[in-house]
Amino acid sequence: MDPVTQSVMDRGDLAHLALFLWASSASALLVWALRELASSNRRFNDFVNEIARLTAIFRDRD
Repeated sequence: MDPVTQSVMDRGDLAHLALFLWASSASALLVWALRELASSNRRFNDFVNEIARLTAIFRDRD
């Protein structure tokens, strides 16, 4: 077992360890969600740009 974890368990401070693990996982989930949101926005922007390009092509045909 990790020395830090063992030290926390020896002192009986398990609630703080659980809180730290919860906060760490919640923060990691937030970072992942923000990355996914940024990626989604980038893909949507690419889609809108392609639609604008197609609109310009069809407008020039007329």
